[in-house]
Amino acid sequence: MSEITTIPELSAQPSRAFMPYPVSTLSPPIVPNDLTSFKTRGISQIERDMQQKLSEIREDYLRAIDHFNWNKLVYEAEIRFEPVVGEIYHLYDMGDGRRALSMISPDQWPHRHLATVRLNYDRQWLVVETGKGIGSAELFGVM
Repeated sequence: MSEITTIPELSAQPSRAFMPYPVSTLSPPIVPNDLTSFKTRGISQIERDMQQKLSEIREDYLRAIDHFNWNKLVYEAEIRFEPVVGEIYHLYDMGDGRRALSMISPDQWPHRHLATVRLNYDRQWLVVETGKGIGSAELFGVM
């Protein structure tokens, strides 16, 4: 009859050779890596990227506010006709705080020309050109 050999049970503890830390005084010392330059480069890169993104967001925000203010100015102006989408119109300061939208070009009318605008398909006014010496700071009080 053949003898049955039993397999010795595996130890529940891992081999000391695979321990993540030294287990003997003869083991080589564990010296942590100096990660200062890695961290410094990472922080400076993130700061640069975030400053760029914040600058872009600020520019987009200012453009959106300017677009809103121009649209509000045009819609609050006196309009005596129904504007056609895609057509060019002119916004004038009529004096006494009144503003008017007109089809008459600036060289044909003596009133102060504020802007030339076009009505887009989404009913938003796009400023094609501002009048001479006209700026957002003057009209909307924006710096």
